[in-house]
Order: sequence, then C-alpha cells, then structure tokens
Amino acid sequence: MKKSYLLLLFLVFGKRTKAQETTNTTDNPVKIGKSIFSNEIKRNFSRKGDFFVHWGYNHSWYGKSDINFVGPNYDFTLKDVVAHDRQSPLKWNYLNPAKISEPQYNLRVGYFISDNYSVSIGWDHMKYVMDIPQRVAITGVIGENISEPGVPTGALAGTYNGQMIDVTSKMLTYEHTDGFNYANIEFERYDDIWVAPSRQTSLTLETGLGGGMMVPRSDVRLFEQGRNNHWNVAGYGFSAKIGLKFYVTRGLYIQNTTKVGATNLKTVHTTGRDDLDKASQKINYVQNMWALGYQF
Repeated sequence: MKKSYLLLLFLVFGKRTKAQETTNTTDNPVKIGKSIFSNEIKRNFSRKGDFFVHWGYNHSWYGKSDINFVGPNYDFTLKDVVAHDRQSPLKWNYLNPAKISEPQYNLRVGYFISDNYSVSIGWDHMKYVMDIPQRVAITGVIGENISEPGVPTGALAGTYNGQMIDVTSKMLTYEHTDGFNYANIEFERYDDIWVAPSRQTSLTLETGLGGGMMVPRSDVRLFEQGRNNHWNVAGYGFSAKIGLKFYVTRGLYIQNTTKVGATNLKTVHTTGRDDLDKASQKINYVQNMWALGYQF
C-alpha cells in the first residue's frame, strides 16, 4: 500500500512539473531584445542569426571644403569650395540591370549577431561635383609652368595669401562622379516602434556607427591637364546613421536612412601623373537613402 501511494505521488508530481515546463516554453518561445519603446505587442521570433541585404538610392549634401593641390612648382589651396551631388534623372536606368549602378546607390549586406544588433558591410556610391565657376579665396604658390612636363598657368601664376579668384574650367574642373565611394563596416542597433497583431509586420528604428575607406574615381582637369582617373584608396571616413525599417512581411522591408559622415581624402588623383601630382581635402556630408531589402 505504501509503495502504491509513493508511486501515485511520483506520477502526479512529475506530471505537474512537466505541465509547468510546457507552459513556460509556450509563454516565452523566443528571446527578443528589449526595445526603448513600449510595445503592447511583441514579435514572436528572434532576428538573431538572420542575414539581410538591401539596395537603394541616395541624395547627398556636402559642406564647404578646402582643397589642396600639390606637385612640381605648385602648392596651393582653394578655400571653402562649394560642391553638390549629381542625381541621375528618374528613368528606367533605375530598373535596368545593366545600368542600375549609374545613379547614386547603396548596397549593404549584414548579419544579426543578436536579436537587436547587427554588423554589416556596405558600398555607398555618392557623387561629388565642384561648382564651376565659383569665386573662392586662395593661398599658396602657382608657378608659370606646373607639373612635368610643364603645363602653363598663364595669368594665374603667382603667390597668394587669401585673395579672391574666379575659378573657371580653364583653371580647374574637379569631381568624384564615378564616384565618391565609401566602402564601410557598420554596427547597428534596432528598436521595435510598432508590431502588428500578426507579428510579421512591424516598424523598427535603426541606429548605427561605421567607418571605412574612401575609394573615389576622380575626374579632374588642372589647367586643362588631367583625365577621369582610376579608382584608388584616397583616404578614410566615419559615419553615424538613423533610420526607419518598415517590415512588410517578416523578411521584406522598405528602409529610409539619414547618414552623416566625415571623410579625409589624402591622395586624390588629378592630372593622371600620380607619382607627381595630387590633391587632398576633407569632406563632411549628409546622405539620405531609400532602399528595398530582404532578411532571411
């Protein structure tokens, strides 16, 4: 009798323990990151271990920049140069697979190291065009003939100490249109703002920090000497971003992100005589991007 009672007690206790374990598993099926927002509805899946990829297009704005030009018989700086981006007209090129990289585009691939943190690599293809003509201050020296073999500079030869000059295409054209490229690594955080009752559709805040290399292809003519140069690692950059990701489904999303960046270009190719002539500048920018992506 005593053995039967102990066996019954063991079976009842074991069943209750099993039921409790099952309930806990059902109530907490996944571990999701804590959001800075108060959400009544939570996702029922974790992003940890997911990959994502997106493609989009950007518009960029640039701060004024000093550009220094150095080579045989010259070393001068143009102060507070104004520049803009170059938007491709909205047409079928944006959808043509052979030409989708002609406009200013963004490509990014990433991996979720936890539910609300990811690491990614990206290529931001921006375009930077110096306004010509424009009136700027100049310091430094311009010889009567610069570079080797010599290129005549005409009436602009001289020593400058902050005088104002009119820069025309006869003196300089300067652009990174193939382009002002930022190859970068970014670290992102995500906070759910809103989750639909289906738990598949959601709106998420994305913030991030990044850094990487500047790889421009610079089209420069200095006193009409130059070319559309080859790509080169000209310097480095750092960036911070904030944006919104709207998940149409668990995987498909639309994204809008604003990024601010600071860059330092130390070796910009100019005349095509890369062992002799170069330019350098620091460019600060703001970029806004729309993208379509998928997470899997």
